Amino acid sequence: MLVRQRQDLVSDWQAQEKLLVAGRGQEPAKRNSVSEKALADSLAGIDARLAAIDARLEKEFPDYDALARPMPASVAEVQAQLGANEALVLFLDTPEWRLTRMSTALPEETFVWVVTRSNVRWLRSVLGTKALKREVAALRCGLDNALWTDGASSTECTSLLEGRERPGPHINVLPFNMQRAHALYRALLGEAEDLLIDKHLLIVPSGALTQLPFQVLVTEAPKTAVPDGPAGYRNAAWFGTRQSITVLPAVSSLKALRAHARASRAVKPYLGIGNPLLDGDRANSNDASRAELARTKQACGPAPVKTATAFVAPVRGVVARVTMRGALADVAAVKGLAPLPETADELCRVAADLKAETTEMRLGTRATETEVKRLSASGELSAYRVLHFATHGAMAGELDKDREPGLLLTPPGNATELDDGYLSASEIAALKLDADWVVLSACNTAAGGAASAEALSGIARAFVYAGARALLVSHWAVYSDATVKLITKAAAEMAGDTSVGRAEAMRRAMAALIENGAPHEAHPSYWAPFVVVGEGAAVR
Repeated sequence: MLVRQRQDLVSDWQAQEKLLVAGRGQEPAKRNSVSEKALADSLAGIDARLAAIDARLEKEFPDYDALARPMPASVAEVQAQLGANEALVLFLDTPEWRLTRMSTALPEETFVWVVTRSNVRWLRSVLGTKALKREVAALRCGLDNALWTDGASSTECTSLLEGRERPGPHINVLPFNMQRAHALYRALLGEAEDLLIDKHLLIVPSGALTQLPFQVLVTEAPKTAVPDGPAGYRNAAWFGTRQSITVLPAVSSLKALRAHARASRAVKPYLGIGNPLLDGDRANSNDASRAELARTKQACGPAPVKTATAFVAPVRGVVARVTMRGALADVAAVKGLAPLPETADELCRVAADLKAETTEMRLGTRATETEVKRLSASGELSAYRVLHFATHGAMAGELDKDREPGLLLTPPGNATELDDGYLSASEIAALKLDADWVVLSACNTAAGGAASAEALSGIARAFVYAGARALLVSHWAVYSDATVKLITKAAAEMAGDTSVGRAEAMRRAMAALIENGAPHEAHPSYWAPFVVVGEGAAVR
């Protein structure tokens, strides 16, 4: 594969460049001119091979090249891609900085561009990199239960909330501060509200904003910061229920996403892939029991058992680390990740609600890279309108810097080019899909800050190139009951009205869960983890 060859060449170039720099940094008497020349010649050769691969990608795979290496887009190009009911919002946060040590400091700030088909507005907020990081972190303390299960992050949350808003023993009392969410909305979007009303928003976040689902912002001043109980969140003026929101990896991705959008010809409603067979820490009794449980859940029963419990936060709330051995994932390291038996229940319940054939689910021993690639090669994978992965995700920032993000599946005995238990972005791009949705309920795509933002971009580009119209990704460990309700309601909305896009379907699903769900499900930790990434064609 050209992409894999390019990655290996980049890795070789970096290793040899380090040796050359180290050699040239030696004292003159210790330098080896022959060795230095050999390294320099080798680097030149690698540069030539990289240039040749890039030229082939551009010539033979122009669509992939456009997605993998997007070029900047002008305002006119963006406006040409927007529908009359759409607005693109781009954020760029900046830190405080000085031209020189003696010069006056320039304050941190955030720049906001709002583009509609007929208008452009440039705004500036006094909240910059440091302030946004603080505000987003404080809001996430009211959304992600995993932050209260770790000592360091729990201490940070207590500090951010000034010790006044500690959570109780259950997730449904996490202290989400609506006044803070309203203040952030006013600071970022208040001056553009007239351009945003009644629009489908295409948001390109930056920095800390990549870690926050925009639907949790509050558009009207609430009476209290934190309600007495979760049901008090039901009547809040949530940004995400007022209008539909899509996240884009980059402005330049809009044209590529729209170019690849087309009417789906898929005839089957749903395919779930998950519950990879992993060992976890064998010395940990909890991991051992969960691994044994995962092995019993390799098929959907006649009536999947419903559970109101959350997925164990440390399991899926933390982005997986993947050790590489050369170009392949270390199988032993993959097997050592925590098992995920609860993902089988989630996938089976969604399948049942979408009237899918549960006998076709790929769970346990069938949830392999080999099987996914086989389904693609045979054309079977393109027959599914919704493709749902429930497993660990690995972000680019958790790998070597030249490695790709990807998804973890049941690992083989020995790693091969076909199957090393790690479905990378380039391998995803090579799949043949025809899906309206690719749901990644396993991945906490914002956990790692900027590195995860890059990974989200890479995974989004890969799935779009493969034939997906949109992704649904999560910002924290999801809840099984709420996930099933959200996904099935969104799918039903799209099936009932072909003019409804993915983002609008999710808006309706979130609104329905807030209004009609159990009282605790009105809390945003239940209905807000998912964001739509890469809405395809504009709804006409």
